[in-house]
Amino acid sequence: MAKKKSADGKEGQKHKLQGTSEGIKPANQKVLIESQSRQRDRQTLRVVGIGASAGGLEAFEHFFTNLPPDTGLSFVLVQHLDPTHKSILTDLIKKYTRMEVREVTDGTVIEANYVYVIPPNKDMAILNGTLYLMDPSSPRGLRQPIDFFFRSLAEDLKEQAIAIVLSGTGSEGTLGIRAIKGEGGMVMVQDPGTARYDGMPRSAVATGLVDYVVSPDKMPHHLLAYVRHAPGAIPTADVEPTGEDGNIVQKILILVRARTHHDFTHYKKNTIIRRIERRMAVHQLLKKQDYLRFLQDDPLEVKTLFKELLIGVTNFFREPDAFEALQKKALPKILNGDSQYMRIWVPACSTGEEAYSIAMLVQEYAAEAKIDFHLQIFATDIDEEAIEKARLGVYPLSIAADVNPKRLERFFIKEENQFRIKKELREMIVFAFQNVISDPPFSKLDLISCRNLLIYMNTELQKRLIHLFHYALKSDGFLFLGASESVGSYSTLFTMADRKWKLYQRKDTATMAALQPNLQFRESSELPEIKTELRLTKATFRDIAEKALLEAYHAAGVVTDEKLDAIYFYGSTARYLSPASGEASFNLLKMAREELRFELANAVRRAQTENKTVVRPGLRLKSKQGSEAVNLIVRPVLAPSNRHLLLILFEEATYAKGTKESEDVPLPQDESDVQARNRELEHELASAKEYLQTTIEELETSNEELKSTNEELQSANEELQSTNEELETSKEEQQSVNEELATVNSELQQKIEELSKVNDDMNNLLASTQVGTIFLDTDMNVLRFTPAVTELINLIQSDIGRPLAHIVSNLNYDRIVEDSRRVLESLIPRTREVQTKDGRWFVMRMQPYRTTENVIEGVVLTFVEITFQKQQMAENVLCESIMNMAREIFLVLDERLTVTSANGQFYEAFAVRKEDTIGRRLYDLGNRQWDIPDLRQLLEKIIPEHKEVKGFEVEHEFESIGRRKMSLDAKQIDADGDKPRLILLVIQDITDRP
Repeated sequence: MAKKKSADGKEGQKHKLQGTSEGIKPANQKVLIESQSRQRDRQTLRVVGIGASAGGLEAFEHFFTNLPPDTGLSFVLVQHLDPTHKSILTDLIKKYTRMEVREVTDGTVIEANYVYVIPPNKDMAILNGTLYLMDPSSPRGLRQPIDFFFRSLAEDLKEQAIAIVLSGTGSEGTLGIRAIKGEGGMVMVQDPGTARYDGMPRSAVATGLVDYVVSPDKMPHHLLAYVRHAPGAIPTADVEPTGEDGNIVQKILILVRARTHHDFTHYKKNTIIRRIERRMAVHQLLKKQDYLRFLQDDPLEVKTLFKELLIGVTNFFREPDAFEALQKKALPKILNGDSQYMRIWVPACSTGEEAYSIAMLVQEYAAEAKIDFHLQIFATDIDEEAIEKARLGVYPLSIAADVNPKRLERFFIKEENQFRIKKELREMIVFAFQNVISDPPFSKLDLISCRNLLIYMNTELQKRLIHLFHYALKSDGFLFLGASESVGSYSTLFTMADRKWKLYQRKDTATMAALQPNLQFRESSELPEIKTELRLTKATFRDIAEKALLEAYHAAGVVTDEKLDAIYFYGSTARYLSPASGEASFNLLKMAREELRFELANAVRRAQTENKTVVRPGLRLKSKQGSEAVNLIVRPVLAPSNRHLLLILFEEATYAKGTKESEDVPLPQDESDVQARNRELEHELASAKEYLQTTIEELETSNEELKSTNEELQSANEELQSTNEELETSKEEQQSVNEELATVNSELQQKIEELSKVNDDMNNLLASTQVGTIFLDTDMNVLRFTPAVTELINLIQSDIGRPLAHIVSNLNYDRIVEDSRRVLESLIPRTREVQTKDGRWFVMRMQPYRTTENVIEGVVLTFVEITFQKQQMAENVLCESIMNMAREIFLVLDERLTVTSANGQFYEAFAVRKEDTIGRRLYDLGNRQWDIPDLRQLLEKIIPEHKEVKGFEVEHEFESIGRRKMSLDAKQIDADGDKPRLILLVIQDITDRP
């Protein structure tokens, strides 16, 4: 049975919330109090953790542009960022969403409909809905900020946690989503086919724990659908479902049992119901009856629910203090006896991390205590896919958060994007499919490690397993449980070895009477068989062997390779060779008769060393008739492909033939048997001495060569090891830097696109305003210009970079360059009115060009046409001259009856000043002396009714000139275009008229 982390939520990882170098320190006591008060509402808080690396910015854009701003969710973005580069990720995300986007500061309290972005060079965790920042404890290139945050998110929000993995290289996020799934949360991963870098998505999908695999633009739809259907509260008690719901849950379990042959009816019902409801939320189903029909129609969903119920979540050295207690309190007692064997069982091993952790722990203890023994670990589970992964022994790079560097170096081989368990550690563990409830257990065990399995079973099943474990353990064997588990009331079976970390030692108590009625096992356990393949390589050397034999000899023989393995037999060799008992072998030394083995080995060595034919004549063989003689001949043979073979012949002889290796020795016919035997023994002794001397010399030579070679290899190995470590470190750093550069590149690319749009906007703005503009550098060369300026100065695109003085101008002004230099030197802007050769007028403004860093890099010239204003000014001067020449008093009023113009006769006649008149309403002049009711009625009807009035007489007492009688003429003046309409008021003083 696969397992889950303990209920207390503690995690055996490098970054503990209380154990890092920096720790979690709330900004102040107020924040801590507020954080604690928020814990009551934690079940309603939904936080979506989003992890990404290289290529993540593009995925963020597609995700947030399709996400509404009022989801009620909080989003926390964790991306690999260059620790030395100021991130602009927060500013970029703001463009994709209407939600508030903030870069996290220490003690940030999470709120709904907010996006929080991790700052560079920080690790981040969540506790009671508050985000805390920590300095990374791992070096650059080995940091795992995504896994670290996902794990804390799982511990803090349990089933409310949601994790999303987007584009990125490597495998980070994989361990984090295991923690999320272990607590019943939801996991969503970007479809690897849509990711710019598919390393992280593929690693996450390979776990089999992912709920949705979709493109980022479709994630918001599935996310919001899941949230609408997800269970809102976490059950706190194990409540048995009743009524129709209870029947449906039982039917679901029956369906799972029928399809998978595994019974979950004795598991705690709240766990089962929560897992079922989570799957219902994934498929947006509201009723359990609908989910039951869905299971009946979709066998793949049954398999998925089965894996959900297994809760296959684990990691290396979960709760390190517990493993330390195991090493200190259990291993010394197990290994201090006379036994040279240690047997351990890890039921519910999942993907093998716990089994490998125990193997490493035992190896470390044995090395430190200098104990030599044989270790055998049996690791079992009912999840066949998990067992296959455990057998491979391949894990993502992110396990570096749980396994210290020393252990990584000793027990793992680092490959491209993963760690592989070394062969010597892997061979200590047998992984097998086994149902701990129904299959027979292992026996005579020194240790059983079953952590965090019992907490998901009801009391009845827990009792059965406690009895089973007691039965399987040896006397004084140890039982290692999870921190939230215990043996309950069975203190008669076990004694407490460590109360905190639930380490128990078996008591010698007869338990079979209690065990047999409760446990019914299958007839045979479905453990894997070990098969050995015997590969026989067949080579046809018939032509070579027969040709050599037939050319020179008429004897039985064998062709062998360099190791004396027979390749081809010729003639009858039964009198000299016979198969040895035991495993089949074609080695000639094993097949040769005992009398021939010594001489055969000696002759073969001589033939191979000296590369010539060696003859051993007159060798005695025992037979039914007494004894017989045989000549042994060993001849080197060169086969195709320069392969060196041996031809070994057995030739009958009544006497030994003379050769270069021996003198002719006639076999005695008249000597007694004793003398013959003595001569034979002397001959064998001489041969043995010769063979021994030769062997000693060869051995000494080989030892010297091996010693020298070994020293060279050790030196080379040290150099290679050092080089390899440097390369590995460089590779890790390079990979990390590449990811950070990819992230920075994405941000810069986004910034370039933004600047391009801004540049387009500015060009369109300048073009639409018809303002001519020229940008000059400090050498008065043209940098840029707008189309409108080409009417004044003959500029074309190829003139960029040329001095402005070389460009032909249409202005009656030749001091542009000189004035520009003065502006650059004095930094004081200048304004000039200039005229073109065709008579148009422009205002030319010159000002320094300042960068955002307040650096002067040139001059900006702008030209605004004022030809119309000049004409209006001339017309106004003419009108004013005419008005001043006239004898009548003239006033010009606008629609609001504000004085816009008056001639000199008005100021003289009424004794007022120009500055007290222009821009003021007529009624407000003086001491409101013009607020005459008849005049007000006259003027307020002229413009609305388009009237013209002549000879309108008004008599009024003026404060400064006394009583006057005036004749008024008033007329509306229609203006061109959008200009305001005016009223012309002509006043004649008729006081003295009769």
